[in-house]
Amino acid sequence: MYLIVGLGNPEEDYSNTRHNMGFDTINKISKKYGIEVNQKKFKGLIGKGIIEGKKVLLLKPQTFMNLSGESIRECIDFYKIDIKNLIIIYDDIDIEPGIIKLRKKGGAGSHNGMKSVVSQLKTTDFCRIRIGIGCPEDKANLIEYVIGAIDEEEVPLLEEGVCKASKALEEILKNGFDIAMNKYN
Repeated sequence: MYLIVGLGNPEEDYSNTRHNMGFDTINKISKKYGIEVNQKKFKGLIGKGIIEGKKVLLLKPQTFMNLSGESIRECIDFYKIDIKNLIIIYDDIDIEPGIIKLRKKGGAGSHNGMKSVVSQLKTTDFCRIRIGIGCPEDKANLIEYVIGAIDEEEVPLLEEGVCKASKALEEILKNGFDIAMNKYN
């Protein structure tokens, strides 16, 4: 079984923000495959289904970004999920909007959600799909940039990143992470 996690903040207040690219990807995938992500469990919203012939759990932690790892750890512990079957999808300021990057492992960088995940799981050896959101010219306004309103002209680029991330996930489940990395990086 695969655990596919989209990082974000509870959607009512934070939908349509750059920091919710992970949630947006889970929403897109869940809609395409008819997987309802509405069961409240593990400090998150979860749904079970099949994608590309693989059993999956889709998880949207509801702990707010900085505590995302708690939700993921609880889910992994309960279902005894092998860390090699964990895929985390999240926004990345170091990648331009509309671009995605896949990695098998690595540090958390400046992303507080990923810092929480690494801290809770005690490893950096898990797969991730990073969706580019770009970086503001003035890094002093970084928080406002990631959780603030998105300019209308930027929306199509961010949506392109979400579409690429969902297709990359399908490729991973169908043909493996290495083939997906070669195709999407």
